[in-house]
Amino acid sequence: KLRNLASSQMSKKPAPNANFGEITEKNIEQLKILNTTIFPVKYNEKFYTDIIQSPKYTKLVYYNDVLVGAMCCRIESGKCYIMTLGVLAPYRRLGLGSMMLEKLMKMLQKEAGVEEIYLHVQTSNNEAIAFYQTYGFQVTDKLLNYYKRIEPPDCFILRKKLEQGNGDLDKISDKATDKLQLDSDKVHIEKNKA
Repeated sequence: KLRNLASSQMSKKPAPNANFGEITEKNIEQLKILNTTIFPVKYNEKFYTDIIQSPKYTKLVYYNDVLVGAMCCRIESGKCYIMTLGVLAPYRRLGLGSMMLEKLMKMLQKEAGVEEIYLHVQTSNNEAIAFYQTYGFQVTDKLLNYYKRIEPPDCFILRKKLEQGNGDLDKISDKATDKLQLDSDKVHIEKNKA
C-alpha cells in the first residue's frame, strides 16, 4: 500500500500555478494559521520567533496566489531538520509537497557541511512516510511518547544522507522517468492485446 501511494506521488509534476514566498513578520500570522490547520501539533511562540530570526529555510507555497502550504527547516550541526512541511488537504496531490522538498534539497546542495536531512513523523501518518520514502528517506528510529496531547504519541525518525552535487535529484528524476516509461509500456502492451 505504501509503495503504491509513493509511486503515485512520484509521477505528480508541480502545479504550474504554484510559487514560493518568503516568510516575514508581516505574514507570520498566516503561517501560524496554516500550521494549526495542517498539523495536529500546536507550535509555541518560540517556534515562530526562531523562524523569523533564521528564515532562510522557511518557504511559503502559494497556489493561484492563495497560501496553501509551507516548509520550516533549520540547520543544526551538519544536518537539516524539517520541522514542518505540509499542504492544506484540498491542495494535496498537486505536487506541492514534492516542489517544497526538491527546493529544499537544491538549497542544501549549496550549503557546505550539510550531510543529512531528518524529521519526525507520527507513526500513524502512512501518507507522509510513503512520501518521504519516495525521496530516499529511511525510517531509522522510533521514539515512544514523543508527542504530547495527540494520539498516537509515538513518532518515527526519517533520515536521508545527502550527496553533494545533483546526485539525489538525478536519482529521483530517473526513478520518475522509469516509472512513466513502465506505465507507458504497460498501456502499449495492453492495447496490443485488445
